[in-house]
Formats: sequence, C-alpha cells, structure tokens
Amino acid sequence: MRLAFCLAAAALLLPANEAAERAGEAANVLQEIMSAKDGSIPQDLLDRASCAVIIPGMKKGAFIIGAKYGRGFMSCRKGNVGWSAPAGVRMEGGSFGLQIGGSETDVVMLVLNKRGAEKLLKSKFTLGGDASVAAGPLGRSSTAETDALLHAEILSWSRSRGVFAGVSLKGSTLRPDEDANEEIYGKKLTNSDIVEGSIAAPESAAALVSMLNKYSSRR
Repeated sequence: MRLAFCLAAAALLLPANEAAERAGEAANVLQEIMSAKDGSIPQDLLDRASCAVIIPGMKKGAFIIGAKYGRGFMSCRKGNVGWSAPAGVRMEGGSFGLQIGGSETDVVMLVLNKRGAEKLLKSKFTLGGDASVAAGPLGRSSTAETDALLHAEILSWSRSRGVFAGVSLKGSTLRPDEDANEEIYGKKLTNSDIVEGSIAAPESAAALVSMLNKYSSRR
C-alpha cells in the first residue's frame, strides 16, 4: 500500500517538475543571450518591450521543414514595479526560414506595444496574421529605426547550436498553456489572471522574473 502511494505521489509530482524545469531553462536562455558580448538582443528594445516570450528547446520534427512545437513562458511589464509572474504558452507550426538548424531551438519574442500584448493574451493567435512579426536586430543597440521596428508588433530571435539570429516566425501560432499554469501555481489560472493580476511568481518560476528585471530598465 505504501509503495503504491509513493508511486502515485511521484506521478503527480513529475509534471510539476517538468514545468518548473522549463521555467528555469527559460531564465537561463535569457541570461545567456543577454550576457553575450556580441549578438545579444538590443538593450533598448528589451527596455521598451511590453511583454517577453521565451520558449527554450523548441522541438523540430525535421531539418528546416517539418512539424515544430514548443512550450515556454510569457511575462509582461506591470507599470513601474517590474515584470509579472510568468504564464505558460505553447507555440506550434510556422516557417522558421533558413536561419535555424538542428533539432532544438530557443525562441525569444518581444512584444513592443500594448496592442500586441492584448493579442498575446487571446486564446490563440497567429504570428504574421493576427499580429505582425519581424526578425529582431542584433547588437547592444538597435540604433536605426528600421521598417521592422517601426511596423512590427512583435520582434523575434532564435538560437540553435550556439548561433543566435533574428528570425521571422510568420505562420506560427501561440496559445496559453494552462496545463503549465496549473502545474506551476497549483490551480487553474488563465494567462490574463497571471500577468494582469497580483499573483506572485512561485519559487520555481522566480528566476525568470529576476532575469527580466535584471536586464531591462523599469519605465
């Protein structure tokens, strides 16, 4: 009886461990990218972003062409108090272009305005359809106001096999991952509940919020 109870308890804990590990990986991805001497996300873009989405280890079913699926987390600014607790997201499909190789790819997106943030909180939306998306520039500063920066609601980057590049994720879909939310927070929560409410990040997801606060200036 005791063995059966222990096995059942372990089974219940496994998903939570997986979600917590994914949140930790998202924090590591941001730290490694922003710590790079060259080829990081421009500081001024992170400073002005309304929300950030980080998907560590995006899975690919085939080289360049094939099914793509990933799970990660989003966080949005909360006025002058820093970034919100992370909320789970799922990303599926789309064309990544030739910039990405390998079987797993880290994906980072910055949502640049309130309108884009509102779309991000919908039940599902398509990048390049419901929200405009463009490849993000590299370097310590974005310097020139390119067409991409002037018109895109979302800028995106990828990292695979150590290579970091701007990438357009047109055709990919984003939706809330409420299973991950329940695993992390211990109850059913929508992404709006988390990023627009007063919910504090649990210990398992606190590192991601800490990294966002560390690498971006408060408005």
